[in-house]
Amino acid sequence: MDTVNIAAKLAQIGDHWNPRIIGEVNDFQVKAVKLRGAFDWHHHVEEDELFLVVKGTLTMNFRDRTATVGPGEFIVVPHGVEHQPVAEQEVEILLFERATTLNTGTERTARTREQLERL
Repeated sequence: MDTVNIAAKLAQIGDHWNPRIIGEVNDFQVKAVKLRGAFDWHHHVEEDELFLVVKGTLTMNFRDRTATVGPGEFIVVPHGVEHQPVAEQEVEILLFERATTLNTGTERTARTREQLERL
């Protein structure tokens, strides 16, 4: 039951697209991650994802539209929806998702993170 300083956790992250676990709530994890560039198109069969932008601007591409998410805003991507997060400049975000959620969804790529580090 300790306080978590989000800015301090994000300051420990020096790479991109590599989520770190900073908290857990039941079977959900709170993950901190920095993004830069475009991620792979992917979807999750069973898990919804919540992307909360702390700093920067996130573009979330969908096959039929694009959403822009700014600081203090979040977007929920429902399971089964193909999406591609894009960060033209570095973006700091929190992810709220089930512990079973694989960052690349149904695909295994060089960016897949099977085991996440805890900060």
